[in-house]
Amino acid sequence: MIHTSSRQHGFSYIEVMIATLLIAVTLVPAIRSLQTGVNSTGTHRDYLEHHLNLKSKMEDVLAQSFNNLETEAGSPTVPNLTYSDAAGTPDRRLVYLASYDGDNLDSDNDPFTGGDPGLVWVRVEIEGSAHSLQTLTSP
Repeated sequence: MIHTSSRQHGFSYIEVMIATLLIAVTLVPAIRSLQTGVNSTGTHRDYLEHHLNLKSKMEDVLAQSFNNLETEAGSPTVPNLTYSDAAGTPDRRLVYLASYDGDNLDSDNDPFTGGDPGLVWVRVEIEGSAHSLQTLTSP
C-alpha cells in the first residue's frame, strides 16, 4: 500500500503575508534613518568647510607681527578691514581685533575697556553666520 501525505511543503499564504508585513514594518524606519544620515552629510560638510576657512584666516592673522595687530586693534564690534576679506567675497571672513583687559584692573567687568598692553583679542567669523573662532594673542 502506498501512503501519500496530504501535507504541503513550503510556506502558507498567511506565513508569507506575516513575513512581508514584518519586513515592511522594519524597513521603513531603517530607510528613514539612512535618509536622515545622508541629509546631514551636506550640513556637516558645510560646517567643516566653514571651520577650515576660519582656521586658515585665523592662522594668517596670527602670523602677522604682534605690533601690527596691536596697532590695528580697535572696537570688538567693528571688523578690521585690513585683515577681513573684501566685500562681496563668498563666505566673507570678517576679522575683529581689540585690546583685551585680562586682569579687569578697572573693575568694570568689561574685557574691552582698559585693555592690558601686550594682549589682543582676535575673532574671525563668516559674515552673516554663527560660525566663528576667537583667541587671545600676546608677543
